[in-house]
Amino acid sequence: MPRDGDREPAQGREAADETIWFTVRQAAAFIDGSPQTIYSWERRGHLQNPRRDEHGRRIYSQAQIAAAVRTTRENTAAVRRLAS
Repeated sequence: MPRDGDREPAQGREAADETIWFTVRQAAAFIDGSPQTIYSWERRGHLQNPRRDEHGRRIYSQAQIAAAVRTTRENTAAVRRLAS
């Protein structure tokens, strides 16, 4: 099993309109997280309406992933403010 430092860099697939698409595993590498994080974001509604690639795998645009990261950071900051 690879260690965290052994991960390959995230490389998405670029569409004709220059949108970069990531599978769940690639998205996790892009955020330096785990696939479970991506699935959790999907359950919580941070990532909605994933497309499917030719193999039926969920794919997300780089913009969707960036928006989910922002939402997560905002939620974390709000919780910390409430807790203090």
